[in-house]
Amino acid sequence: MQPEALFSVFSTAAMIGWLILIALPRRWAWLNQVPALWIPLGLSLGYSVLIGLYFFQAEGGFDTLSNVQLLFTHPMAALAGWVHFLAFDLLIGCWIARQADTLDISRLIQAPILLATFMFGPFGFLLFKLLQGMTTLGLKKVNRTLEVNP
Repeated sequence: MQPEALFSVFSTAAMIGWLILIALPRRWAWLNQVPALWIPLGLSLGYSVLIGLYFFQAEGGFDTLSNVQLLFTHPMAALAGWVHFLAFDLLIGCWIARQADTLDISRLIQAPILLATFMFGPFGFLLFKLLQGMTTLGLKKVNRTLEVNP
């Protein structure tokens, strides 16, 4: 299969995962497994095949920025890098959603954070950690107030 066709397959799979994660109910355990397990497993398998077949054909490496740039001039190595991003960003998005649900953070607040994670990975993670910190501090403050004033 051509790199562009594979790019479309992997990207579509990830988009389906994000759509399920952001827009569909989480009360169905089987549906949660699609973005949290099955799509990342498929992406990981695709990544592993790409790396196994093409990594050592590409010039460059990970030791300098110039070599990373050179590595990603090989279409299949660049595709492997893209699939790596897709898989890890979706896994982080699923972790964020689980943590946010545990903290009873509204899905309306979760959605933009998950979209930021989908588009800009680490930025979405940072937003969530900031929100998680504020939420946790707020809960501690409420709990202290309740303890002092029973």
